Amino acid sequence: MAKKKERVTMLDRLERLGNKLPHPVMIFMILSGFLIVISAIFAAMGTAVDFTGINMATGEIEDMTIAARSLVSVEGVEFMLTSAVRNFTNFAPFGVVMVAMLGVGIADGTGLLTTSLKGVVTKTPRTLLTAVIIFVGILSCLASDAGYVIVIPLAAIMFMSVGRHPIAGLAAGFAGVSGGFGASLLLSPIDSMMAGLTTEAAQILDPNYVVGIEGNWFFGIASVFLLTIVGTIVTEKIVEPRLGTYEGEVEENTELTTVSKEEKRGLRFAGITALVLIALILVGLLPENGVLRGYGGGDILGSPFMTALVVILALFFGLVGLAYGIGSGTIKKDKDVVVLMEKAMVSMAGFIVLAFFASQFIAYFGFTNLGTIVAVNGADMLVRWNLTGIPLILMFMVIVVIVNFLIGSMSAKWAILGPVFVPMLMTMGFTPEFVQVAYRIADSTTNIISPLMAWFALVVVFFQKYDKNAGVGTLISTMMPYTVAFTIFWTLLMIVWYFFGWNIGPGIGVYL
Repeated sequence: MAKKKERVTMLDRLERLGNKLPHPVMIFMILSGFLIVISAIFAAMGTAVDFTGINMATGEIEDMTIAARSLVSVEGVEFMLTSAVRNFTNFAPFGVVMVAMLGVGIADGTGLLTTSLKGVVTKTPRTLLTAVIIFVGILSCLASDAGYVIVIPLAAIMFMSVGRHPIAGLAAGFAGVSGGFGASLLLSPIDSMMAGLTTEAAQILDPNYVVGIEGNWFFGIASVFLLTIVGTIVTEKIVEPRLGTYEGEVEENTELTTVSKEEKRGLRFAGITALVLIALILVGLLPENGVLRGYGGGDILGSPFMTALVVILALFFGLVGLAYGIGSGTIKKDKDVVVLMEKAMVSMAGFIVLAFFASQFIAYFGFTNLGTIVAVNGADMLVRWNLTGIPLILMFMVIVVIVNFLIGSMSAKWAILGPVFVPMLMTMGFTPEFVQVAYRIADSTTNIISPLMAWFALVVVFFQKYDKNAGVGTLISTMMPYTVAFTIFWTLLMIVWYFFGWNIGPGIGVYL
């Protein structure tokens, strides 16, 4: 009997096409070479744009002229040769990943994470596991970028613990951490940063207008629950069925068994240590003059605690993991701790190599100014179309999506687009806070399919841990359903907010 032909979906074609591309390292090398040629062409043509934007160095609104810069000029060659080390060491994910993995490596190597997850998966109903991962991923924005190195890999382990595909877990975690980046139950450092940039843009039109960090709070709360529901449905109805049954070999022990006497003792040690550390953090954070609030005190969002949160989390995981290891007997001498940290670093070798070449390409792209030129020209085109109302908001979001594939930094994009669109939309009656909502939706939902997003390379490495043949195409095809669903339903939520005129934050509406 003839074998039934397997149905090939559009996502399968996208994955196969993407995976036919060279290794991600080679892709960044090829793109860098292409960029060198293109930059020379545009610079020779005298390509430039005039615009009013926020000077990121001074924080002031200025009239600026940005011209294309050639990488084959004397200045460009000098930049490529002298900045290579700096580009690598200043690559945003690099330091965060390395520091976090020192602590996470101890917690993982001692068995703390695996043992803890036994309890989590046995107490969390299977039907709620996906929702819990996405929910926690969205809330991880409170911990800055720590969600990328903690939530996403742990999601894979949790899925395997109940016999589900680990890449589906990675996808759910990535969708929450990055796709839901613009949503939050609590005010975060991101709200503070966005409010400052939006205030600068709004004051072009109204010098007295101030955007508070709570400006998107109500909408952000509703967004968390919406994205959790949508992300859960996408994972379980689209992504996981497409992946099928996982048949690979992994290092983690996924067998759900009764926790042993040694493991219980280790968990007691870890629990006591965690409580002590949490108490110390609260003592240093809650009082107005607390040491974690910095010299002279201040608010928590702007405190050294928030700035150093990755370091604090690394110390927390490391010390709690150490306590577990001592209690369970997996750590018997000081050398064992060092070995665990070394193993964690070895596991990141692929990411380190990829990070070097990715950091060079992103730095080269910033040097050429081509991303800024495309963004400004796109904004000018949208202004000339004379759209109003929701159509204008939607076209603004399209521009943001396009720019997100050219400029990875959320703040850099908003520093360029904010001064153009915030005043323009204010003249049409929209509050700067509502414009900010539209921007955050368009930026967040496409992060997970944008190779220029700083953490994209790390997630590719996570995928390759469970599928050695996984590549850029695998990641993009797996995450595309989330991008489509998040964009549609999150935008619909914004439109509902628009038509009902609900407050998007305390005392802040859609209209001025």
